[in-house]
Amino acid sequence: MDFGLVLQTDPPASEVVRLMQRAEAAGFTHGWTFDSCVLWQEPFVIYSRILAETSHLTVGPMVTNPSTRTWEVTASTFATLNDMYGNRTVCGIGRGDSAMRVAGRKPNTLARISGAMKVIRALGRGEEADLGGTVVRFPWVREGANVPVWMAAYGPRALKMTGEEADGFILQLADPFLTEWMVRAVRDAAAAVGRDPSEVRICVAAPAYVTDDDAPEALAHARQQCRWFGGMVGNHVADLVSTYGADSGLVPHELTDYIRAREGYDYSHHGRTDNPDTAFVPDAIVDRFCLVGPAAAHIEKLGRLRELGVDQFALYAMHDAKEAVIDAYARDVIPAVRG
Repeated sequence: MDFGLVLQTDPPASEVVRLMQRAEAAGFTHGWTFDSCVLWQEPFVIYSRILAETSHLTVGPMVTNPSTRTWEVTASTFATLNDMYGNRTVCGIGRGDSAMRVAGRKPNTLARISGAMKVIRALGRGEEADLGGTVVRFPWVREGANVPVWMAAYGPRALKMTGEEADGFILQLADPFLTEWMVRAVRDAAAAVGRDPSEVRICVAAPAYVTDDDAPEALAHARQQCRWFGGMVGNHVADLVSTYGADSGLVPHELTDYIRAREGYDYSHHGRTDNPDTAFVPDAIVDRFCLVGPAAAHIEKLGRLRELGVDQFALYAMHDAKEAVIDAYARDVIPAVRG
């Protein structure tokens, strides 16, 4: 199993670079960031620094979207970084929940995501791509260049498209039941169109907070530091309920039931531990969606996820123990999981 570190690009950018360097030294293979240009600093500028100051870390957004930049600009940015530093990027892509909504626009449709994935992947490889009637190609891309495109998804249509078209699947929660359900949907969709399901990489992304023990006060603090994540996921779940209904059978109740008490969401607190719009998220959801507790609890849960086919765990470090969780994973978790 690979391990990734996920950060927001809060200033100073040098701190993001430093934490990514620490993660690489700790055994992490991937460095991810949010991509929401109103809320945080521009990630692709920072990727260049991260790549320059690390030796093998693969970097990318979790996730970008197909509207805040034109598709050829996104492809050119990835291809340029790869040309400078080797094939060390990955394009995580999704609807653009925060990036679009804070700018007063709706999240992207699946059709637009599909078109963007095809263009970004092709141009990043130096192949031709159709930009809606105009065929273009980057003449400067070297042979062997590659930009894998991983799609974030929750709902049945998005999971199907991920299996049919994406190089990887990003699932932003770490509940084993839901992971099994969604990974199966992706793999079934891949097989249905003649793809080898094992070729679709599976990345589970969620907050992780390592405590010294399982004392009630330690667990309570860890849960509070990670509760924001249930609110973030709740935005996507609310859209799923709006689209499919709460009792359609197309989306598991294990995913949808907890948002019944959800009243709204203020993106100015997006991904923050002090988000006041996440009080509706119960401890049980934090425990299911995140990894909290002593290192042994993390090792046990990651082992279950690995058995379900998860290739990478990407650790959200939006809490008060960023360095501590990187170090705990380096010391106790990563060696045990890798065996």
